[in-house]
Parts: sequence; C-alpha cells; structure tokens
Amino acid sequence: MSAAASSPLTVVDAEPLPRQEEVLTDAALGFVAELHRRFTPRRDELLARRAERRAEIARTSTLDFLPETAAIRADDSWTVAPAPDALNDRRVEITGPTDRKMTINALNSGAKVWLADFEDASAPTWENVVLGQLNLSDAYRRNIDFTDAVSGKSYALKADDELATVVMRPRGWHLDDRHLVDADGRQVPGAFVDFGLYFFHNARRLLDLGKGPYFYLPKTESHLEARLWNDVFVFAQDRLGIPQGTIRATVLIETITAAYEMEEILYELRDHASGLNAGRWDYLFSIVKNFRDGGAKFVLPDRNAVTMTAPFMRAYTELLVRTCHKRGAHAIGGMAAFIPSRRDEEVNKVAFEKVKADKDREADDGFDGSWVAHPDLVPIAMESFDRVLGDRPNQKDRLREDVRVEAADLIAIDSLDAEPTYGGLVNAVQVGIRYIEAWLRGLGAVAIFNLMEDAATAEISRSQIWQWINAGVVFENGERATAELVRKVAAEALADIRAEIGEEAYAAGHWQQAHDLLLQVALDEDYADFLTLPAYERLEG
Repeated sequence: MSAAASSPLTVVDAEPLPRQEEVLTDAALGFVAELHRRFTPRRDELLARRAERRAEIARTSTLDFLPETAAIRADDSWTVAPAPDALNDRRVEITGPTDRKMTINALNSGAKVWLADFEDASAPTWENVVLGQLNLSDAYRRNIDFTDAVSGKSYALKADDELATVVMRPRGWHLDDRHLVDADGRQVPGAFVDFGLYFFHNARRLLDLGKGPYFYLPKTESHLEARLWNDVFVFAQDRLGIPQGTIRATVLIETITAAYEMEEILYELRDHASGLNAGRWDYLFSIVKNFRDGGAKFVLPDRNAVTMTAPFMRAYTELLVRTCHKRGAHAIGGMAAFIPSRRDEEVNKVAFEKVKADKDREADDGFDGSWVAHPDLVPIAMESFDRVLGDRPNQKDRLREDVRVEAADLIAIDSLDAEPTYGGLVNAVQVGIRYIEAWLRGLGAVAIFNLMEDAATAEISRSQIWQWINAGVVFENGERATAELVRKVAAEALADIRAEIGEEAYAAGHWQQAHDLLLQVALDEDYADFLTLPAYERLEG
C-alpha cells in the first residue's frame, strides 16, 4: 500500500488499516514532510554529538555543569511561560499506550493528566502508530467507545469536565519510522511522524476544547536537543496559524547528561515549557550506558535496590524540584508501576503502602505531581498530593533554596550501600525476555510480576547484565557474572516460561526470538545504544 501520488511521503511495507485515510491525508503527510526536510539534518547532527559526548565520558569518567552556559544559570530574571489552565494542576498523571480501551480508561481514570504514549509504552507497529492517532482524534470528538470481546464489558467516556488532560509523548530522536519514507527512500524520524500527525489533526480542535497540544519530550540528552524541539514548535505553529506559545512541553530528565542541563533545557523551551519529569528507569539506564567503562564505582546494584532515597537519586530529584520552581515550571515525580493483583490482597496491601510512602515523599519534597501506571493507584497518589496542596493547583512557590547539589553528587553511585545479587540477575533476565517477547507482539506496556514494565525497564535489565559481566561482579553465592552464567540463567528462564504457559501458548509467541535478542544486547561487546533499534528490525507490522 502506498500513499497517494501527490504526497511527498510514501507509506511502505504496511498493510492497509481501517480509516487510515483519516490520519494519512495528503495535507498531514505534507506537514510531516516539511518537518522532516527542515529538521532531520539537525537531528542527525545531534545524534552524532551524542556519540562524541559519550566518548568523552568514557575518557574522563565524569560530568559537570556546562561552563559555556553558566550565565543562563546565574541569570535569575527569566522564567518559563505561565501554565495554561488545563495544565496548572497536575497532581496525578496516569501513563499508558493509545489503544482504544486504554484511551477511554485513562481519560476516565480521575487523574488530572494522561500521558498518551507513542514511545516506551508502545511498540511502534504501523497499526499502533496510525490507529493511536485515530483514537486520540476520536476521543476529542467524543466518537469513541470499546467493547471487550472476551468479557463483553463496554467502555465509554465520562463527561468532558471529568476527563484527564492529554499530554502526548512522541518517539525519541533516535528511532526512525521504517514505514514512512521520502522521495529518496529516507525514513522519517518517528518523533516527526508522531508529533506532526498529532499536531496537524488536533491543535485547533484542542484549542476549541479549552486545552491545547501538550507534549512530553523523551530521552533528551542536551539543551541543544531541546532547542531543536523549540524550533520545531515555532515552525509548526506558524505553518498552521496557531498562536505562538500554544504548544507546551514537559521534558523527561531521564538521561544523566540532561540532569546537568536542566536550567538550560527550560531556557531553550521557555516560551513552550511546562515542566520537567523525573524518569527513573531510563535515568538509571543512561547512567550505565554512559559510565559503563568507569569501573567498580559506577556499578549499580539490583534495579529494585535503587530506590528514590539513594543519595545520588535524591540529588537528582531535589535538584529537579529546585530548578523547576526557580523557573516557574512544574516538577513531576516518577512512576508508581505496581499493578494490583485481583487474587492476592496481601500483595496489594504491601504494594499500596510502598506507593503511598513514595508519593508522600515526593509531595513533601515539593513535587507538583507524580505518575501512576494503573487507575487503582490514582486515589492513593491523589491523597498524598491533596494532603500537601489542598485547594492549590501546585506548590511552585516552594523554591527549595535549601537544596545544594554539586556535580559529583549526581554520579556518586558508590554512595549506595547495596550490591548486585544473583536473584537480581535472574530477575533482569526474566523481565528482559518476557518484555521483549511482548514487544515483538506489538505490546509496549506489559504487566510482569505485578509491575507495569515498558521499554525503559527492559533497557535497565539488559544494561545491568552487560555492566555486571564487564565489571566482573561476584554475586553473594560466589558465582561471577559471565556470559556463560547469563546463558544458563536465560535457558532456565525460557524453560520456566514454557512450563508456566504451556506448549500451545509458547509456540504461538516469540519466546526464542526474545531470548536471543536479550542475549545479543546483553552480551555483545559492542553495546547497542538502544534495545529498540535491533528489536525494531524484528518487529512485525
């Protein structure tokens, strides 16, 4: 199937989808093509700059605040634009992909904001990319319902004033979309596909609804990447006749390099900035990726042992709150990924207590809101922030001038009193295989062991395996982390899964492929920048 001949872009290697013509109009594809033509060369330069910076970190094993932008940090006169009414109260945000059922449930969840995700919670099949756009447009037109084929349960939207505000997350800069190519056969960056189609179809519609086109920007590594997004926003608003400043962006500080450029990122986006978010798992993944040659002092313990109370994580989150409030932006906390059990109330009780403690800490630290992965967690997080905020929409007046974070504090990994364990290795392998298998079936958000996992958790799993092997970690049982040990654990995990789900389900899945891909990205000497790059080559659809 191909787009119409008059379109400057062509859809390749994709089966026709129902109602795709409503999304893939010539005008919409023309807009995406303009974004691609104007901005992909700069995107390419910034990806090359990432590699150069990573090489410098490998050489020095350190990072610091940028001397060339010291004047921006020292200038107390600038702030970001005031938040629009629809984004002023963000005390609880729910995250999830844009399938039809999730779209309805997230909007109805009682959360103030829904992060409608085309990134880590969505495997980028063409169906997910196109129909996700359609689902959002249908929701804004109130032309959406869903009936579960198994349970027969029907889902429909509540009244408009009860619905969450949508903040859409496009794909990161690194991932191109193989199904959309220009006249030279060059793939269009997924970020421009997701942003462009959404903005083109919905910007005016959202303004008519009293809201606007709001975005989460993922995996940003520098203020120069934020500058590129700002230039994209300026062009897009001009091109479609939308008032400048209508777009608002919240940047995920989920890379270690971005943590040293928070103020500069807000400065570059200041007319369009809404806030910053503390993205925990990708942040840990980024630390491993950047400091993987740094020796024992950069070795992370089991991922579940790295809580937000770890000293280097406290430094990161407290600096984020101080930075945001100094500049008039929202500070949004991390994910509560627990998925309630329908069978084990004791599991729920323990988990709910942990979620409450986590959200209480964030609210007390000055965050203006936080993330949850399941509607049952919305009331728990809401209670934590209601206790601190009361009737106020946020607590940006808490400037946290008591916070003092030095450059070294952000990478003081060895300040955490915990070690990698054999059980942590087994968990990393199990989560990696199970998540990748689901991703290869087109699912980006997957419940595994009562936690909602997405691509970020798979990244930290495979990165820790890689790091432990290359650092020669010896576990508490006396076994050394080696490729041979990981292969043994992976074989056992695969056998356990086979016994657990049965031969028919095992044969119907992508289990061997997932096992092989995990071992590839965890054991290859040449560390892959992103798991999703080799995984995308194997993704059907």
